[in-house]
Amino acid sequence: MNDIFVEIQSKIKDKILFDYDMGNATWFRTGGKAKGFAVINNLADLKTIVGYSTKIKYSIIGVGSNLLVRDKGYNGLIIKLGKNFNKIKINKNILSVGAGVLDLNLAKFALKNSIKDFEFFTGIPGTIGGAVKMNAGCYGYQTSDNLNRILLLNSKREVQYIYLKDLNLKYRSSSIEKNSIILQADFNFEYSSYDEILKKNIYIKSKRKETQPIKEKTSGSTFKNPPDSYAAELIEKAGCKGMQVGDATVSYKHSNFIINNGNASASDIENLGKKVINRVKEVHGIELEWEIKILGK
Repeated sequence: MNDIFVEIQSKIKDKILFDYDMGNATWFRTGGKAKGFAVINNLADLKTIVGYSTKIKYSIIGVGSNLLVRDKGYNGLIIKLGKNFNKIKINKNILSVGAGVLDLNLAKFALKNSIKDFEFFTGIPGTIGGAVKMNAGCYGYQTSDNLNRILLLNSKREVQYIYLKDLNLKYRSSSIEKNSIILQADFNFEYSSYDEILKKNIYIKSKRKETQPIKEKTSGSTFKNPPDSYAAELIEKAGCKGMQVGDATVSYKHSNFIINNGNASASDIENLGKKVINRVKEVHGIELEWEIKILGK
């Protein structure tokens, strides 16, 4: 495996870091090591890496806000998109956003330019690539609402536009294949009053601060909301608030958040999640699904 990574390194400009501690790259601040980790700044390097997809595993991450890497690590290459995928441009009636742009920075850009209906991105930790792939949303809005198309590098190393109707975006899911890499998202947009947009931004920020443990080592919503239900409500009614495994705890502030209260291992967090799933199923007959992405064996 290392020989293949060395071969890839000889063909790309960006540097691969070997045996990289993924606790440094995730909001949980815990987890195992990745065989390789690289911040990739150009399309040519991405194409080279994708060309090795039959020989290595690779996974794209944003800021690690929705990620848990198991303690035994990830036997592959973790890719983070760099500066060339971190740009926002207005092209006539289309807002073109690089996949590496922070959701919060898109909300800030929209506010600065009096563009409405992007306020909800203030409440989503992560990047636009991840937001598209899981159709992220909050406060009654979701990424697909204004999405026009995405620019994608597929597993055959082809760069192509895919329009919204072909993405099959549903609640926290899409039909984008695992080995494809989102490069850019193009959104339809409309202008509005700066003050109205600012008011919505402030409301979402204050609501998030009031209801979520945002200053803790956590990874956002742990579980998807089941149809016609809220995961947090089911978890709370099942008596899971404050439940612990090691230093991993179900938040008292928002029961759909698991917190690393100190030195929780990835196993502590995953096992606590499994306990919550089992308890909710026993009490409500509903099986929760992870919203957090879990990597490794």
